[in-house]
Formats: sequence, structure tokens, C-alpha cells
Amino acid sequence: MKTMEKEVFEKQNVFGLGAANTAFAQYFIGESFLNPLTKPESGLFLANVTFEPGCRNNWHIHHATKGGGQMLICTAGEGWYQEEGKAPVSLVPGTVITIPPEVKHWHGAKKDSWFSHIAIEVPGENTSNEWCEPVDDVQYDKLEQ
Repeated sequence: MKTMEKEVFEKQNVFGLGAANTAFAQYFIGESFLNPLTKPESGLFLANVTFEPGCRNNWHIHHATKGGGQMLICTAGEGWYQEEGKAPVSLVPGTVITIPPEVKHWHGAKKDSWFSHIAIEVPGENTSNEWCEPVDDVQYDKLEQ
């Protein structure tokens, strides 16, 4: 369900807003928030990532020589996911996206809604993230909300 009101959204966002995502702010257009649900050293890192309306991360790639990639479990609000060369996918609570390693993609909120997903770093060998160019406003504004 789309929502522009932060107070209404926070009631839907069962895993909580968390803190401002300052460590990765340079890779986002708009403000995002990060609420870690597990510790990285546990072997499986999960975090609730929240995007304000219009916020999205840059194109990026999860590299791995074996295993790896990312999973998104959408929990509140509405957003977008897109792989390079493919049509964007509308994200709503309950949507699960499996992103194989080496696939360039981006994800974030719709212009008219807050959005949260649980991001899961799939364990693998020699994993790393490569941050690429921003999703420009012209491309983003063409998405049907």
C-alpha cells in the first residue's frame, strides 16, 4: 500500500526504520535508513532498508566467484526493482526478488510512497559490491507509478 505519510508508514514497517544510512548515502538519491537484523559475523546478514519517497540506490553489482548475490523481501510501502536491460518490476509487500551475482540492478521507493525491504546478502566466495552510476531523474521519472 502506497503511503506518503511517514507516521502512517512507520506503523506498517514492522522491522523499524533504523538509523540514517549515512555510510552508503553517496550511493543513494534521497534519504535511506538501515536497521540491521543480524550481525555480519553471524554468516548471514539481513537488514531492513527503508527508502523515503523517490529514494533509490545507484545501479550496482554483487560480485562472487561462487554463490553470492542478494535477496529482497518487500515488507512495507511500494517500490521498484530493475535489472539492466529489463523492464522495471513493481514491488509491494510480499514480493520476493532473487538477484544472482554479476547482475547489474537498482531498487528503491516509488515517487509517491515510502518503501522498505529486507536485504539479504547471499553468502558466497570472494563477494564484493560494485557501485555504479545513479539512476538518473529522466529514467526514474518515466516509471509508471
